[in-house]
Amino acid sequence: MSTPSLVPSQRATLIGLSAVLCWSALVSLFRSVAEHLGAIGGAACVFSLSAFLVTWRFGLPRAAQLKAMHPAYVLGCGLLFVLNEIAFSLSLGWASHRGQTLELGMINYLWPSLTLVMATVLGLQRFRAGLVPGVLLSMAGIVLVVKGDNALSLASLWANVQSNPLAYALALCAACLWPCYSVVSKRYTQGANALPAFLWAVAAVLWIKYALSPEPPLRFTLPALLQLGLLSGLTALGYSCWDHGLRAGNLTVMAVGSYFTPVLSALVGTVWLQVQPSWSFWQGVLLVTLGSLVCWWYTRSPTLADGKKLAG
Repeated sequence: MSTPSLVPSQRATLIGLSAVLCWSALVSLFRSVAEHLGAIGGAACVFSLSAFLVTWRFGLPRAAQLKAMHPAYVLGCGLLFVLNEIAFSLSLGWASHRGQTLELGMINYLWPSLTLVMATVLGLQRFRAGLVPGVLLSMAGIVLVVKGDNALSLASLWANVQSNPLAYALALCAACLWPCYSVVSKRYTQGANALPAFLWAVAAVLWIKYALSPEPPLRFTLPALLQLGLLSGLTALGYSCWDHGLRAGNLTVMAVGSYFTPVLSALVGTVWLQVQPSWSFWQGVLLVTLGSLVCWWYTRSPTLADGKKLAG
């Protein structure tokens, strides 16, 4: 007896979910590449190579194609994508130490819960009261992550954030920008694909920033090149899969799968960066994941399986 094949929306959702595996390594690799090539120069190299790979696979949209796309997608999503990627990559590169890199990565993983909040605000998802405790649990998890080994108090939290305010602010911005991109893209993409153009735009902005920065010239050692190639490949693959899922899959189901990214990312980080986070950090990771799952539990519906709930 043959196994029924997946309907297109289910296949697209599974492809979108595969981005989670790629993204679980991004936090550690962005930090590692930044240590070799600098925060700005390393990020510029990553997005340049990623843009090349995605363009090689999908081609670069022509002017007529971009004009035919919805302006909210080309301009709005393009701006959100550029700002998010710059905030995310530079926050990790500017971390004071490797342990702080994992903290900043966890702040970024508020985005699954915020994605459902955004979907609810825009009418793509019916409001459920369970969203409130779910988001609060995720935020409580971030508090535990940021406090580190210090006693839990506003003073200790503020002192930790003040040790590197720009990096923490950028991580929080990235956590808010990606839900906006995902939800707006889901509503206005209409099957279009401007991802190559978005990636080239990120690279261009970063190269301009690099030219104006005091960072030293790039030095491409063998370890730097190997890590750059791995990170660029995972970045290109992850965003391509996610973008495909946004255009043809189910955003809510994809967000559910993303809830486990913090755990995977933390595990990869402890191995790749060779750091040992505190028990408070792991408690925070679990609370972020639990809060996201609570949000999903109260917003799930029978239509999730066929992708109609967030069809946009």
